Amino acid sequence: MVERTKIEQRLLAGGTEPDPRFTLANERTFLAWIRTSLALLASGIAVEAFTIDIFYSEVRKGLASSMLTLSLLVSLSACLRWLNVERAMRQKAPLPLPLLLPLLSLGCSLMVAVFLGFSLLRGV
Repeated sequence: MVERTKIEQRLLAGGTEPDPRFTLANERTFLAWIRTSLALLASGIAVEAFTIDIFYSEVRKGLASSMLTLSLLVSLSACLRWLNVERAMRQKAPLPLPLLLPLLSLGCSLMVAVFLGFSLLRGV
C-alpha cells in the first residue's frame, strides 16, 4: 500500500480510504463546478468585450466584474467543497451542506435582475 504524503495526510485529516467510486464521483462534481466557474469567467469577458453598444460603461463593468467575482468564488468554493466532502467520507460523517448553491443562485439572480431592469428602462 502506498503511503500518503504529509500534506495529503494533513489535508485529508486521517480516516479510512473511501470506496474509489465515491472519490471519483466527488471529483466529477468538483469538475462540474469548475466548468460553471469557467462559463462565468467567459461570460464576464464577453460582456466586457461585446456589449459596448448595449450597456452604459458603468453597468457593463459592473456586470462583467460581478461575473468574474462570482467565477472566482465558485472556483474557490468548489475546491473547499471537494475537500470537505472527501474528509467527511473518510470520517464516515454526514456530508456538509453546499454553500455553493445559494451563492451561485443569489449571484446569478442579482445579475439577471440588473440586466432585466436595465433592459426594461432602456427599452432594449
